[in-house]
Amino acid sequence: MKTKNAFYSLIVLFVMSFATYAQKGPKIEFKETTIDYGTVSKESDSGLRKFVFTNTGNEPLIINKVNSTCGCTVPSSPKEPIMPGKTGEIEVKYNMNPGPIRKTITVESNAINVEEGRIALNIRGLVEEKKAEAPAPQAEENKKVLIKGFQDKK
Repeated sequence: MKTKNAFYSLIVLFVMSFATYAQKGPKIEFKETTIDYGTVSKESDSGLRKFVFTNTGNEPLIINKVNSTCGCTVPSSPKEPIMPGKTGEIEVKYNMNPGPIRKTITVESNAINVEEGRIALNIRGLVEEKKAEAPAPQAEENKKVLIKGFQDKK
């Protein structure tokens, strides 16, 4: 009898844990949570990047708020709900000030698969200042001629 009760208790526990695991609701899955800009320059890069996500749940996903750690990074998000199986994008525009990029963007949603519906996204990289272009060979030659001519007049 005790064995039979233990067996039934085990089955009930298994069914309850499975039911908890198979929760109904929206779920957010990002293709990547970190984007590496690499080494870029303001002149050659707009600073715009996109984080792509999918609603892998079975109810509409709503992005409530998207925040950045500073004003140099401006995120934007979809205004309409993302239906189950569909994808959406969080666009991030960095202002491309020279120096290292280490920023966090926090996405708040109604997703049930991330704690409190929040997920952190990161951007990183390095923005280099534009390097001065080397003078043209003819300009260097003209400079030498001018200096020589000036020295000859002394």
